[in-house]
Formats: sequence, C-alpha cells, structure tokens
Amino acid sequence: VLGWIPGLEVTTVESSCCGMAGSFGYEAEHHDASLKMAELALLPAVREAEADTLVVADGTSCRHQIHDGAGREALHVARVLEQALA
Repeated sequence: VLGWIPGLEVTTVESSCCGMAGSFGYEAEHHDASLKMAELALLPAVREAEADTLVVADGTSCRHQIHDGAGREALHVARVLEQALA
C-alpha cells in the first residue's frame, strides 16, 4: 500500500521479529533476548537510515522497541497514509 504513494520509496527490513512480541520484551527475564532479536536486523537498519527517512511499523510493541533501541519514532502505516492524503 505504501508503494502507491507517489514519490515514496519503500524499503523493507528483512526481520523475523522486533523482539518485543507483545509483552515478551517488557518482562525482565526476556529483556536481553528481546534486544538481541532486535539487533539482528531491525535496529541496525533503523540506525543506518537517514534522519529524514520515515520509519514505519504497524505493531505497537515494534514501535516501542524502535523508540527504545534506536531513538527513532516509527509511524503506523495508517498515519503515513493519512499524511499522504492531507
């Protein structure tokens, strides 16, 4: 759907999971495993992205993981579509 927005170049990060999986990453005993999963592909890709690159993640926990692990705000795809329609 994002590819339908004129002028928007879409790149997908090949990642199996952000590491949060709902409440998994919030639990103290899973915290280290959660971060290791996110560091496999997702967080390095977000950190390498240009500052003006939109970061899109549909999952609430994924957006939290991106914020906490890479210091970036990720948008839900519906927000990106809303901005494109404005």
